[in-house]
Amino acid sequence: MDEVTGEALGEGRQVIASADGAMSAGSVGERNGARWPIDAPSERRSAAFFDLDRTLMAGSSGIYFARAAFESGMISRRRLARDVAENLRFRLRGSTDERADAVRRRVGEMIAGVPVRELERLMPRVLVGVLPRVYPQMLQRAYDHQEEGVPAYIVTAALQEMADLLARVLVLDGGIGSRLEARDGLYTGRAGGPFNYREGKVASIEQLAEQEGFDLTASYAYSDSESDLPMLRAVGHPVVVNPDAQLTSIAKQEGWEIVRLDRLGARLKIAAALAAGTAAAGLGMAARQGVATRAAMRQ
Repeated sequence: MDEVTGEALGEGRQVIASADGAMSAGSVGERNGARWPIDAPSERRSAAFFDLDRTLMAGSSGIYFARAAFESGMISRRRLARDVAENLRFRLRGSTDERADAVRRRVGEMIAGVPVRELERLMPRVLVGVLPRVYPQMLQRAYDHQEEGVPAYIVTAALQEMADLLARVLVLDGGIGSRLEARDGLYTGRAGGPFNYREGKVASIEQLAEQEGFDLTASYAYSDSESDLPMLRAVGHPVVVNPDAQLTSIAKQEGWEIVRLDRLGARLKIAAALAAGTAAAGLGMAARQGVATRAAMRQ
């Protein structure tokens, strides 16, 4: 780095960076024969925020929570089947505000009266399903950020307990999830804070930025869904991962980086097209055979 000089406005003081970038506040520089106190510049600390479902991992973490809840007797087999179908729909189409609110209500109803420790003990069983679905490419991105001195966080609508445990296991810097109210060691079924969804995620990362001194305009956010547009627009470096159709269109207009890792939707669409083609060919052949048969009978 070449030497950079500048003056602090209103004070006439010089800021000097040496060739290796070293600088110490309170030291003295020299300019035109005069000696000036040197102030160290303020660093712009950045962070990287990773959505969980369809971004850091394939599919939805909710299905593995549902399976663990079923195995522990918290939900019925019918409820589990509905959640499995919802997970497939989520992988293909992404989430909607209505579905997210419905899931939040169901979880609240399900755990009302459940001891906090019982839910915490459920989390390792959830991780058994989640960890094999983590994208190595996205985890490496998080680690690359950390190597550059940029803390990496999971930001998810999933439960805070899940976000905390997953962040620890993946050796990330923290997790931000949705909190549930608990009294006397039991969950009440009510929210313990803002739902970590849409603008709720922005409120969460803004609070963290204020606590840790992060500059969001120098930070990164990764997500798959249009519902996370507020978070993506809140940072200086948004990246969309496995984006739904609406977010893909917006990302192209904005010139944002697009990363595609989830091929399930593409495979199913190809399979559906092949099945439709095979069916059409079969119908065409049957129609031709029918015409030939009728012609033969007339003869």
